[in-house]
Amino acid sequence: MKPLKEKISITVDEDLLEKIRLLAEEDDRSLSQYINLVLKKHIEKTEKD
Repeated sequence: MKPLKEKISITVDEDLLEKIRLLAEEDDRSLSQYINLVLKKHIEKTEKD
């Protein structure tokens, strides 16, 4: 069973958002999928340290 998802609203600097969009496109992912991936990796790294 897939984990449940919840919609949120955040404010992101315009230059950062453009970079994230480009990286998501290069990775062939939606913006939302890419942000989820980056956050998961960050949390895993933080928990290891």
